[in-house]
Amino acid sequence: MPKRIIPLSDMKIQKVKTKDKPITLFDGGGLFLLVTPSGGKLWRFKYRFAGKENKLAFGAYPEISLLDARKRRDEARAQIAHGIDPGEVRKAQKQAKVEETETFEAIAREWLEKFKSKWQEEYADKIMHRLELNVFPWIGSRPIKDIKAPELLSVLRRIESRDALELAHRTRNICGQVFRYAVATGRVDRNLAEDLKGALSPVKTIHRAAVIEPKEVGKLLRAIDSYEGTFVVQCALKFAPLVFVRPGELRHAEWSEINFENAEWNIPASKMKMKEAHLVPLSRQAIDILKKLHTLTGSGRYLFPSERTPQRPMSENAILVALRIMGYPKEEMSGHGFRAMARTILDEVLQVRPDFIEHQLAHAVRDPNGRAYNRTSHLAERKKMMQTWADYLDGLKVGAKVLPFKKTTV
Repeated sequence: MPKRIIPLSDMKIQKVKTKDKPITLFDGGGLFLLVTPSGGKLWRFKYRFAGKENKLAFGAYPEISLLDARKRRDEARAQIAHGIDPGEVRKAQKQAKVEETETFEAIAREWLEKFKSKWQEEYADKIMHRLELNVFPWIGSRPIKDIKAPELLSVLRRIESRDALELAHRTRNICGQVFRYAVATGRVDRNLAEDLKGALSPVKTIHRAAVIEPKEVGKLLRAIDSYEGTFVVQCALKFAPLVFVRPGELRHAEWSEINFENAEWNIPASKMKMKEAHLVPLSRQAIDILKKLHTLTGSGRYLFPSERTPQRPMSENAILVALRIMGYPKEEMSGHGFRAMARTILDEVLQVRPDFIEHQLAHAVRDPNGRAYNRTSHLAERKKMMQTWADYLDGLKVGAKVLPFKKTTV
């Protein structure tokens, strides 16, 4: 006659004392509690299936209560009665859970969440939008380890077929970063996007339009002075060539970042493309523009607020539209063009040291030891450069004798 098992109770479980060896407390029906020498209380279920003895772990007490453990035991016994091995069910559930977190979409979102703090919010949103629109619907639910190069190529060709070749290349680069992250975290062995180099039609490089001939720059500056649009947009147009920052950095400029006493504009890292704080020395001409502008927008947040609401910055199209109104088509001048203008003339006409220029453009510049310069590096020289540049622009505007380019463009 089999030995009768007295069911466990919470009181009995709580009062059990540990020993040098594990203690087994049976509850019946194959369920027992394993009490370890260190004090752990672990639920186990012992059963036989296809002539073999197996065990399942149900968790630890008291996180898994006595009632919960019995419920899990009964579910397992019901599976056995129907010819199903509960151990195999557990394995399948674990595999499904793993696959759910190992899909291309899951890993892409994990990658973006990890690195988005290093990018501008608009850029991170743009990446996610491209993935959601162009990639996730086709391979997002696929386990990343099962995706083959032809599948990814099919996704990119679908984009290419919409006459969006540049977007197809950008999407390949984004997917490449996701696969590179998956390789680094042990999800896949290789970056499939690298295998697709050359598989798409090449993109013709389109350089951003910019006025760089000194005489033409003088004409542009005079056109800006004659601009008949809003005062805020005109101030932005006058300010842009003096500071040659990126259009997004210009639009989002805030009064709290302007130091009139030191004649400096301190742009926080969160607004910069490289996520590093940037310092822009302000020439006398730049300060004069800001003082006039301050009487109109100084009580608000932004230097160049939206026409509709001062709570938002000026539209990204405001500068572009103004240039078109002044007669400069997109093939001739763009918002980014002020950067190319300054870079070219400062280097080839005014003979300024290239590293000073690159640093002021907020490009990655490193010292001989490979270390990145900080935001105040060469500050005295850059202040002098910015004033020289502003004075030179004033000369072009009034039609002063134009210095020729001193270097031959290759």
